[in-house]
Amino acid sequence: MAATQLTASPVTVSARSLASLRASSAKFGTLKPGTLKQSQFRSFVVRAASVVAPKYTSIKPLGDRVLVKIKEAEEKTMGGILLPSTAQSKPQGGEVVAVGEGRTIGKNKIDIDVPTGAQIIYSKYAGTEVEFNDVQHLILKEDDIVGLLETEDIKDLKPLNDRVFIKVAEAEEKTAGGLLLTETTKEKPSIGTVIAVGPGTLDEEGKRQPLSISSGSTVLYSKYAGNDFKGKDGSNYIALRASDVMAILS
Repeated sequence: MAATQLTASPVTVSARSLASLRASSAKFGTLKPGTLKQSQFRSFVVRAASVVAPKYTSIKPLGDRVLVKIKEAEEKTMGGILLPSTAQSKPQGGEVVAVGEGRTIGKNKIDIDVPTGAQIIYSKYAGTEVEFNDVQHLILKEDDIVGLLETEDIKDLKPLNDRVFIKVAEAEEKTAGGLLLTETTKEKPSIGTVIAVGPGTLDEEGKRQPLSISSGSTVLYSKYAGNDFKGKDGSNYIALRASDVMAILS
């Protein structure tokens, strides 16, 4: 996610957190790397979002930017187990509440295709967080939107632009020599089946150029690319750019 200047937003530290930090400093003196455990800093919270003052009543994105109301983090697992705040995954989705006027490519004016009210999935490190009316929002570019979510199940994601949506192949259970692999030793697959593809990128004249990858293809993709998701059926999915697909397997 794009970095925000801390000078543009307040840093909020609770009194309890500050007292805890002072106590830790007094206890350990000059701190060395690795001296304190991560758990000792869990209550030390820095608010990185830019806070919009109450006197402002609306936010209008400019150009090809979109304002998204961030979905709240899941508090339970699929099995109904409550998650502590430290274990809750950061949301990658939300609702579009406002859009910019679009952009100009060559002589053509290109409107934003995503309507207000749409549920979207966006790139995990995209945009700038904004707190508006005590609600977390994100301002990002349309190109950072991975796809539209028309149901509550990620398997129905409709990718946008040059994105490709893939169902990840199951990890190998055994080595080539027949040895069983544990969950921790299974290598993360980088092979999967294409479920859906976006309409393609815009050329210099603003015309769509369709992708060379089609649904149903088995592909090899870059191991560290894209956004990972878990479907309601337990299957793993990934959404990435077409440029991160390295080969079609047959």
